[in-house]
Amino acid sequence: MSKLNGKVAIVTGGGGVLGGNISKSLVEDGVKVIVLDIRQENIDKRVDELKSLGDISGYTCNVLDIESLNGVKDKIMKKWGKIDILVNAAGGNLPGATLDEEQSIFDMKISDLNRVIDLNMYGSVYPCLVFGKAMAEQEYGSIINISSMATYSAITRVPGYSMAKTAINIFTQWMAMEMSLKYSDKIRVNAIAPGFFIGDQNRGVLINPDGSYTGRSLRVLAHTPMKRFGDITELNGIVKFLCSDEASFITGAVIPVDGGFSSFSGV
Repeated sequence: MSKLNGKVAIVTGGGGVLGGNISKSLVEDGVKVIVLDIRQENIDKRVDELKSLGDISGYTCNVLDIESLNGVKDKIMKKWGKIDILVNAAGGNLPGATLDEEQSIFDMKISDLNRVIDLNMYGSVYPCLVFGKAMAEQEYGSIINISSMATYSAITRVPGYSMAKTAINIFTQWMAMEMSLKYSDKIRVNAIAPGFFIGDQNRGVLINPDGSYTGRSLRVLAHTPMKRFGDITELNGIVKFLCSDEASFITGAVIPVDGGFSSFSGV
């Protein structure tokens, strides 16, 4: 792939596991990475962790607040003068919006459902609108949103997360169309759809206290041709590819990184 050295990247949710992993990968390739997170302590931790590897800095920012995003955009443009890459890694779930085995949709906590939809949908839409405007003015840039396997077919227990990430798929396609038709074919908007990775958020539903796989894990693996869970670092290659010039004719794509889960009928 062509060199990413010297490019300027914003990673929302950079204090989290997914955003931190992507930030580390980009810093190691010489990208000037600006992590955004709602908590200053998360930013400080990430910067301390990665500063020995390259150019890493951060700002506190609420991705659901346009004024907060605009304030950060102005600081970034003043200091670096450009935004080459935007990775929208902010997201997550809440217990009240996740159903237990014995619960039905009617047990959903509506306030948590709304928060999950807002964070996982508008938490990517708003940064696209704010930082995408800077890309429109400079007439180049690459935006990468995070979708999910929960958008390909109904997955039990996570309705709010599934709805929000499904909205991200069509927004990614729509934003890609808008940027190319009205601004520049050098502005590309794509998404990656991670398969099943074991992390802090889902460990309790995938791993039993004794370390064995839960019934949910066994069902996931039965539907995954590679017969294993992914490692979070296995997302880095597609992110860097989509940021590079080698992906110059790819826009509006939602690309699975799932060990074959989305392609397998189960038969």
